[in-house]
Amino acid sequence: QMQLVESGGGLVQAGGSLRVSCAASGRTFITYAMGWFRQAPGKEREFVAAISRNSGSTTYADSVKGRFTISRDNAKNTVYLQMNSLKPEDTAVYYCAAGTALSKWSRTYDYWGQGTQVTVSS
Repeated sequence: QMQLVESGGGLVQAGGSLRVSCAASGRTFITYAMGWFRQAPGKEREFVAAISRNSGSTTYADSVKGRFTISRDNAKNTVYLQMNSLKPEDTAVYYCAAGTALSKWSRTYDYWGQGTQVTVSS
């Protein structure tokens, strides 16, 4: 089993920045690709960003491209999502996930965190 714990969510004004983190334990972190997903009230969970095991590849949803940056520190077993130029429509619970391959599809991820709330006020 792998445990994932997100942190860093909160309330921020539109145009502001926030960095959320996800700390992993229980499995060898470097063997997993990592992804961030989000779910807004009344909406389905959607892909945000993903990063390969060695950080060589990243992929982003079109809605966040150019504003969000995913990164990871394998020495600290942690993945980050830096969010800049935040918009009210970015308001959601943000989840990190671990899977065996870089993917935009939630079904390919094996482990999930409990989520952290990000609220962007207008």
